Amino acid sequence: MQERTIGRFNVSAIGLGCMNLSHAYGTPPTAEQGERVLLAALDAGVTLFDTAALYGFGANETLVGKVLSKHRSRFTLASKGGMAGVQFDDGIKRVIDGRPETVRKNCEDSLKRLQTDVIDLYYLHRWDKKVPIEDSVGAMAELVREGKVRSIGLSEVSAATLHKAHAVHPIAAVQTEYSLWTRNPEIAVLDACREIGAAFVAFSPVARGFLCDALHDVSTLQAKDIRAAMPRFAADNYAANLQLLPPYRALALEAGCTPAQLALAWLLHKAPHIVPIPGTTSVVHLQDDLGAVEVQLDVGLLAKLEALINQQTVTGQRYSAQSASEVDTEEFDVCNRRRDLLS
Repeated sequence: MQERTIGRFNVSAIGLGCMNLSHAYGTPPTAEQGERVLLAALDAGVTLFDTAALYGFGANETLVGKVLSKHRSRFTLASKGGMAGVQFDDGIKRVIDGRPETVRKNCEDSLKRLQTDVIDLYYLHRWDKKVPIEDSVGAMAELVREGKVRSIGLSEVSAATLHKAHAVHPIAAVQTEYSLWTRNPEIAVLDACREIGAAFVAFSPVARGFLCDALHDVSTLQAKDIRAAMPRFAADNYAANLQLLPPYRALALEAGCTPAQLALAWLLHKAPHIVPIPGTTSVVHLQDDLGAVEVQLDVGLLAKLEALINQQTVTGQRYSAQSASEVDTEEFDVCNRRRDLLS
């Protein structure tokens, strides 16, 4: 397995996003199936495993801890706090809370579930806009000083917020959605990461299954599948997006790889500080994803890919208005400025 650098860590060029094993895409797999995927990834040379307090409201960290804690020295462990499940009278709900005391509690709870003394890379899952980013990062820096965390990351933040945070404590990585059909990191944050020496960790690198050529009928999505509420997966928008798949399949054939491998290889070719973390519930799909490290793309094919699938050719926003309000990226700043100009 090829390697890339995140802060002080050398990690596999493709990591594993563990969310799918407990969260987000309908009924999760069994614990036994999740264990098979985690161990298969470890055996295949994956050395970056990414989870969060939010995923399955702690269930994902519990699974990762149970399966991988005995192999702790073999991989870099990443998790996230500042967004977690909170118990209310009518059930557990997702809450963004970046107050220092909450960030600390999230981390300490995660350490217990993960069955470890230290988290290698600890992200602020979302910037809580009611709390100065300097305060949240200050609390994370204290966790580093106490030896509970080795390095700090941020998720879904703008370049401006990244620079503010980095002034408090070095930021090792920024994690944001990035794929052929989600290109907003190219506005500023990719360059900002390069400037400060941070890695860029790309989640949803195969466009939540779209670039795997695996989802052709969105009416089959379960009610609990988060894609059902995403504008790009609305029936009319998705019908338009499906028109991109035949020429995309042709480019994968030209490259001599599968559609999923093409999406991941594109990211690996974009810059050496990018580390994609695809997720899967299938060992077969995992092995397919990891094969992307062997795919070579020439300049001409890269140009064809980027001309085919980009922010102008994809139909629909990536998030609903509510979800968009919870992130801090240039993508939505640009959209808001356009709306202001038109109003």
